[in-house]
Amino acid sequence: MSREKDHKWTLLCAASISLLATSLIALLLVYHYDRIQFQLTGYLCQKIIEEYPDSTPTILKILKTAQDHFTIRKDENILLSFGYQPGDFGHIDIHIFWIIAAGFLAGSALSLFGSVYLHKKTAARIKTLTDYLEKVNTGGQGLLLDTSKDAFSGLQDEIYKTITMLYQTRDAALKTKNNFADNLSNIAHQLKTPITALSLSAQMIQEDTVADHREQIQRQLKRLTYLEEALLLLARIDSGTLTMHPVPVDVFTLLTLASDALQEMCAQKGISIYIPEAGEIMIAADLDWTMEAILNLMKDCMEHSSPGMTVHCSYEENPLYTQIQIWDEGRGFAKEDLPHVFERFYRGKDSAADGIGIGLSLSKAIIELQSGIIRASNLPDHGACFEIRFYRH
Repeated sequence: MSREKDHKWTLLCAASISLLATSLIALLLVYHYDRIQFQLTGYLCQKIIEEYPDSTPTILKILKTAQDHFTIRKDENILLSFGYQPGDFGHIDIHIFWIIAAGFLAGSALSLFGSVYLHKKTAARIKTLTDYLEKVNTGGQGLLLDTSKDAFSGLQDEIYKTITMLYQTRDAALKTKNNFADNLSNIAHQLKTPITALSLSAQMIQEDTVADHREQIQRQLKRLTYLEEALLLLARIDSGTLTMHPVPVDVFTLLTLASDALQEMCAQKGISIYIPEAGEIMIAADLDWTMEAILNLMKDCMEHSSPGMTVHCSYEENPLYTQIQIWDEGRGFAKEDLPHVFERFYRGKDSAADGIGIGLSLSKAIIELQSGIIRASNLPDHGACFEIRFYRH
């Protein structure tokens, strides 16, 4: 019940009690004055008969006809001609005062009881909300059990919303802090490998001037450069400073550009990428960043494929979304690795020796920044599959 309805109900109850008390008092007053009238009429008739005994039939006749002709005009009353007034023959009984006092006391008691009850109820609700806030401020949790609808229901709902938002903000801050610590640990671990390799290569160059370690140094420097770029990109994503510029992009063109960037790697591994042309299908996406995400997915499929295998691509659309699928002919994801495929710095048991574990998490972040979703699964027969959906707005 809302506050306005609560006040209306209180007023209605008060009015009903007042009307009932007034009706009862009026009924008692009517009964009392009927008795006074009856006694006064009996007294007059008795005195007339005592003075004039022969007038008894006349008085009885008058009493019988008086019920039908009782109401007379004020100026026709014969007592007025004798100089009497209406108040000369009546008196106020002490019981009238008791009745009025009882009614007044009853109404006052009911009003006082209602005020005390509402005050206690309001104080109890305020204390409940105050205790809940004190509990939250001291680190406690829980829910208010009072679900009644009253004037404080709106305040209670807003308190719930504020506390829930504060809990979510705290949890997000703790999660960010933990992620930051994990990322620092992973970065230190990732940097340790190429730095160690570079140190060994430099030492061997000093000890053996004939040996050529330039290729080893170039490979580790390339890995450090990629790691640096990936970490900077993850930092931009986490801080929300990576901005997408969506434009109409043809899906076949997007897949082809990503495939072309991997031609050297395809030639080295003896793996091909097959992209069937399924007509023009347009999506709204940032061409460069989306191509980067697709390229990482294709690269992951190639790393889990053997020479002579093919990485397949397909795309289609429906009224809800445009779907892109990329899959390989390898053994697929290990069962224990599948829930962690897109986690940062996670490396499955079949990952490449020089893998870092950032590429798939970057692809997921880039796609989700464009209101898309991505998931990984194993095909029924063999091979790992990535499925991307860009929803229409």
